[in-house]
Amino acid sequence: MDPLRTLWETFFDGESMREALPEMLTVGLPNTLILAVTAALLGSALGIVLAVAGISRTRWLRWPARVYTDIFRGLPAAATILLIGVGLAPLGMQVWGPNPYPLGILALSLIASAYLGEIFRSGIQSVEATQLEAARALGFSWREAMRRVIIPQGIRRILPAWVNQLIALIKDSSLVYFLGLLASQRELFRIGQDYAANTGNQSALLLAGLFYLALTVPLTHVVNWIDRRLRHGRPAAGLTDDPDDLDLALPGAAGGNQR
Repeated sequence: MDPLRTLWETFFDGESMREALPEMLTVGLPNTLILAVTAALLGSALGIVLAVAGISRTRWLRWPARVYTDIFRGLPAAATILLIGVGLAPLGMQVWGPNPYPLGILALSLIASAYLGEIFRSGIQSVEATQLEAARALGFSWREAMRRVIIPQGIRRILPAWVNQLIALIKDSSLVYFLGLLASQRELFRIGQDYAANTGNQSALLLAGLFYLALTVPLTHVVNWIDRRLRHGRPAAGLTDDPDDLDLALPGAAGGNQR
């Protein structure tokens, strides 16, 4: 058989995609978003704690934060998910029953917190030291200065990196299928895998990949837009966001500086 025809029938079969589409929309897509967004929020909360502990002058705060970060950044995501999902399964059985879904969220949150902690730390340390000195001169304690002045500025500066981590979590959510989710808890990749196994056709997996692209590509452009806004600020009325077109918007630029 023609190799191109085989490739087309294996990965681009419209009937197989139409069969998998309803379940991907109603089950896979919501679960993928729940896993990624919940892990991003929990990971952000823990990441801020790790960032503050990582820059602390207290050794017993700084060292555990660095060890935690090194471990969860160094382990493969699949290994972390299996360690949490299988290792804590007996505890999970006592708390919420035979449901691996919360353990999957916990594993993704721990992974995200290690990366986000470093992102938050770099953002906090990028704020000029004079900002902290000025806040202390106004009577703020170190804790108040960090909470009211330094951390808000650092978070604003790392927004593009935070969105990039959300993109990574959307893709890493596909690894939660290792834990054996219930049929109603399956994410996009698991549904595509099940349809591929049942039909012998890989088109459902390609459809799952298209869903991931539909989620991550717009977020990538959001990252670029946020980065531009943070670097150049909001354009004034009548000006353009594109730096290449600024010369057209400057007074006297048109007409070759006529006198």
